[in-house]
Amino acid sequence: MPVTMTTHETAARRRPVGSHTPTSGGLARAALPYADAAGSQVVQVYVSNSRGWALPAGDPTQDALFRDGCGERGLPVFIHASLLVNLGSPTPNTVERSAETLAHALRRGRAIGAEGVVFHAGSAVDEGHAEAAMRQVRETLLPLLDEAATSGGPRLLVEPSAGGGRSLASRVEQLGPYLDAVDRHPWLGVCFDTCHAWAAGHDLAAEGGMTATLDTLVATVGADRLRLVHANDSKDLCGSTRDRHENIGKGTIGEPAFAELMAHPATAGVPVVVETPTERHVGHAADIATLRRLHP
Repeated sequence: MPVTMTTHETAARRRPVGSHTPTSGGLARAALPYADAAGSQVVQVYVSNSRGWALPAGDPTQDALFRDGCGERGLPVFIHASLLVNLGSPTPNTVERSAETLAHALRRGRAIGAEGVVFHAGSAVDEGHAEAAMRQVRETLLPLLDEAATSGGPRLLVEPSAGGGRSLASRVEQLGPYLDAVDRHPWLGVCFDTCHAWAAGHDLAAEGGMTATLDTLVATVGADRLRLVHANDSKDLCGSTRDRHENIGKGTIGEPAFAELMAHPATAGVPVVVETPTERHVGHAADIATLRRLHP
């Protein structure tokens, strides 16, 4: 007997909502039960230490179980690269390790069926290094993007930062020069983080603020480059440059802004991931439920 989806279920499929998912103890062994308990429709994972350079090979058995389990559940998969990645660094060793980390994440992404690898836009760090930093972005990213496109692997998704520290892209309009640096390569997508945008000075809490920011994003990068949203409320004030996440509706951004996020045409069909505070899966489950309630 055919199953008829409710309007709510259809809306959820248009914007699948899930969470960053722990993997300690085994990719499939840890992530799949967590995703089930949180009610996730999309998962994001680390495949290496979030604050280290070690690049583990992964367990082929766990990879296969995870890939198959996500496939059976219809869960899109995304990888978040190590937070140490900085292609704009004035330190050559950091740039080299950043490139190796992204290449590793792309390989692991192919193994587990990921759609994208998220990495932070990075920072020039030192005054006067901005021009050289953008050259580094070009020289490092273009070979990775070409190889990923040729192999049909995951896309790289640049995530604007929270600002400060001579960031290469924090406000969404700064993604224009970043994309131009790699000739707007078709395999470079965008991950939009609400807490980062707020910290960088986009007043998402003002009436129409989220809508205006997403309009600017689309005008800057194009209608088809947004591939993932990180939906995070904030503990801090707009423009603080501080990246401290809060649960949806409990922070300084507030629930109405997330209603605008979920209604905006730019997010139609785009997976939404929460990276909010949680005790086991409970906080994530609540935030996922809130975002689903806010679907138009």
